[in-house]
Amino acid sequence: MRSRLILSIAALAVVSAAVAQARPGERLRERLAERMMQRGQDSAPRTPADRTLAYGSDPLQQIDFYRAKGVKGSAPLVVFVHGGGWKRGSKDSAASRHAPAHYNGLGYNYAAIDYRLVPQATVEQQGADVAAALRALLDRADELGIDRRRVALTGHSAGAHLVALVGTDERYLKAAGLSFADLAGVMPNDGAAYDVPRQIAEGGRFMHDTYLQAFGTDPARQRALSPTLQAAAPNAPAFLLIHVQRPDGIAQAQALEAALQAAGTRVERRDFPGEGLRGHAEINRQLGDPGYAATPVVDAWLKAIFGK
Repeated sequence: MRSRLILSIAALAVVSAAVAQARPGERLRERLAERMMQRGQDSAPRTPADRTLAYGSDPLQQIDFYRAKGVKGSAPLVVFVHGGGWKRGSKDSAASRHAPAHYNGLGYNYAAIDYRLVPQATVEQQGADVAAALRALLDRADELGIDRRRVALTGHSAGAHLVALVGTDERYLKAAGLSFADLAGVMPNDGAAYDVPRQIAEGGRFMHDTYLQAFGTDPARQRALSPTLQAAAPNAPAFLLIHVQRPDGIAQAQALEAALQAAGTRVERRDFPGEGLRGHAEINRQLGDPGYAATPVVDAWLKAIFGK
C-alpha cells in the first residue's frame, strides 16, 4: 500500500531537528548551491501572458496562460512546473523565456504555474497543486481554446519531480477529479529526485538539507514521494525524460526509465551536453530556442503524442 499523503507534526519536528543539526559547512554548500541556481535562472524580459488565472485561495496558486497563435478552435496544451528545490522559484523567474512564444508558434497553448512552497506547504500539497492547476485549466477548456485530449505536463528540477510524481501516482489527479486519461504525456526535465531514498543516500551533502526539508526522514514517506517507486502500472500514457551530464541526474533518469518500461509505459530518454549546475540551468533556460539541442527533440515528442 502506498503511504497516505499526510505529514505529521512529529515528522516535521524530525525534519527541523535534522536540518538544524547539519554541520555549518553543509549549510554553506547549500547556500552556495542556491545562489548558483538563482544566477542560472533567466531574468530576461518575458512575453506577457494572455491571462493570469487563480486556481486556489493562496497567492501562489496562480497560472499564466499563453494562447496558441494562428489556431482556429481548440489547441493542445503544454503545462510547465518550475523548479527551485521545492522551496523557492516561480513561474516568473524559473522558466525559459523562449517557451511561451515557441510553443504558441507551434500551435500549442502554454501555461506556467506557481505552487505553494516548502516549508509552508508539503511536497504532497505541491503535487495536489499541480493537479488542481490542471483541473482549473481544463474546466476553462472551451473559454481558453484547450483541446482536453491533448495535454502534456513538463517541469524542471523540482518541477520535474512533481510532474513525474503526478504522472505515476494517480491519486493526485483523482483528488482533483481527473485521471491519467486527461494526460497525453509527461516530460520531466533534468530531475534528480525520482527515487528519493536513493538520492538522499547517494547524492552527497551538496543539497542534502534541501532533500531532508522537502521529504523528511520517514522512509515510507520518501518512497511514497518517489516517482520511480510509484511507476508500477498504471501511469500517464507517455514520458520523455531529458537530462544533462550530471551523474545523479543520469542515474535517476535511467532508473525511472527502467521502472516505466517494466510497467509497459511508453518512455524515451535523451541526454544532452552540460555539466553541473550550469548545465542543469541551461537545459531549462534554453529550451524553446530552436538552436538549442533539446528543443527539436522535445518538439518531435510533442508532435508525436499530440498527433500534430
